[in-house]
Amino acid sequence: MKIVNIKRKALVFAASLTGIFLLASCASVNQAPLATVASVDLSRYQGKWYEVALLPNRFQAICAADTQAEYVPDGDSIRVINRCRKLDGSIEQANGIAHIVEGSANSKLRVSFFRPFYGNYWILALDQDYQWVLVGEPGRKYGWVLSRTPALPPAILNAALDKAASLGYERAAFRLSPQTAPLD
Repeated sequence: MKIVNIKRKALVFAASLTGIFLLASCASVNQAPLATVASVDLSRYQGKWYEVALLPNRFQAICAADTQAEYVPDGDSIRVINRCRKLDGSIEQANGIAHIVEGSANSKLRVSFFRPFYGNYWILALDQDYQWVLVGEPGRKYGWVLSRTPALPPAILNAALDKAASLGYERAAFRLSPQTAPLD
């Protein structure tokens, strides 16, 4: 009797999960495919980036300020180190791994902080000098503007947000990410 209940619960869970994925895929059906930059030089992209703006999301809800990401080559992969300051002033750190999507000329990555689950990290706009970047994913639920410096001039930030809007993101949904003090 218990084995039947466990199997039934597993089946219901699997069906629910499948339904969620199907609904998520339907949500982006009405949107044009998301374009990325033509190519990315990973040696120039590596290093520290400051989060300047983001679409709020649940996995960053504990971050109050000073959010940054660091990308470090690691063989065929890229180590990802995300850090931020929590409300109590302590530092939160999440370590992940990224893999390049084959055929994307390094403009699409698959990133995981909780293997075996991976998410899309697509480079949608990139400054020619690698000083700022717009990152997102095909469902347009997640998006970030990152910079090599803690702040961007308003004209550049507006251009990045305008680019996000031209790609189907809701511009007004982005919020500024405060950079108040170095984490180092």
